[in-house]
Amino acid sequence: MDVRADQVQYNPYRVFSRAQWAALRDDMPMTLTAEEIARMHSMHDRLDIKEVEEIYLPLSRLLSFYVAAAQRLFVAQRHFLGIEDRKMPYIIGVAGSVAVGKSTTARVLQALLARWSPRPKVDLVTTDGFLFPNEILEREGLMQKKGFPESYDLPALLSFLSDIKAGRRPVRAPVYSHLTYDIIPNEGVEIDRPDILIVEGVNVLQTGRLPRDGKAVPYVSDFFDFSVYIDAEEPILREWYVERFLTLRDTAFRDPRSYFNRYAKLSDKEATDRALELWTTINLVNLEENILPTRPRATLILKKGSDHIIEDVQLRRL
Repeated sequence: MDVRADQVQYNPYRVFSRAQWAALRDDMPMTLTAEEIARMHSMHDRLDIKEVEEIYLPLSRLLSFYVAAAQRLFVAQRHFLGIEDRKMPYIIGVAGSVAVGKSTTARVLQALLARWSPRPKVDLVTTDGFLFPNEILEREGLMQKKGFPESYDLPALLSFLSDIKAGRRPVRAPVYSHLTYDIIPNEGVEIDRPDILIVEGVNVLQTGRLPRDGKAVPYVSDFFDFSVYIDAEEPILREWYVERFLTLRDTAFRDPRSYFNRYAKLSDKEATDRALELWTTINLVNLEENILPTRPRATLILKKGSDHIIEDVQLRRL
C-alpha cells in the first residue's frame, strides 16, 4: 500500500504519496493557528494550514512514537546498567540544500513538538553559528567555500552537541548574522537542557573518510536520534535561489550594513546573472559534492515540487 511497485526491491525506505501520508495524521490535533503558520515560512517558501495538516501533523505523530520509544529504552538501559544517568534530550537533524526550506520545516516542527502534552521544552539551533568567522575563512582561502564542510568549526559543533547529550547546563552556541554575513562577536544563545533539540543546517548529515586504524571519528549526525532531509530537483532549487536573491536585492541588501549591499543596485538581468553565477560556482558544487550524497542517511525524506508543496514522503524502514 505504501511503497511504489518499482521501488520495492532493495529500497530501505517506505515511499508514501501525499494522500497516503496525510491519512496517517489520525487524531493528532491541530495546535497552530493560520496566523502562527503564516509567520513561520521563509522567503518564497509556501506554507499553509493544509500543508501542516497533511505533512507535519503526521510527522509530529510519528515523532511522538519515536521519542516515547527512546525514553523507554533510556529507562531500561539505565536500570540494566544500574546507573542514575540524567535524561538525554532527543535530537532531530534537518538537512537539505540552500533555498529548499529547511528553516521553515525546523520552525514548524519546533512549534508542533512544543505543544505536545505535557509541553516539552523544544529548542532550535542552526549550524550557521558554527561557521568560522570571515576573518579565518579569508585567511584560509575558504570564503568561496562558505557552507562547505571545511568552513565549519567542527570541533566546536561536536563539543556543543556532546554537552547537550550529556545534559550539561547551560550550553552556549554562537550566533550568526545573515545581514553582516558573519559570526556576531561575543554573542551567543544558551541552550538549557531541552527535552528536544532541532539542529538545522545544509551539512548536518555529512560524514568523512573512515579511519584506517579503526579509532572512532565522531560526526554531527552521531548525536541525532532522527533526521529529516528536505529534497527537490536541482533546476527547482536553482529557480528558488534566484528568486530569493532578487527579493533580497530589493530588501535586506539595501541595508548599508549588509555584506551584499553592493548588489542592491543591480538591474534584474544583472542580479539574475549574478545569482546564477553564485549558484553554479558555489551552491551547486556544495549540493552535488557534499549535501545530496547525505540524503540516503536521513530517517525521513520530504520531496518538494516546484510549487514548494511536499509531493511524497520517504521513511526509513526499521
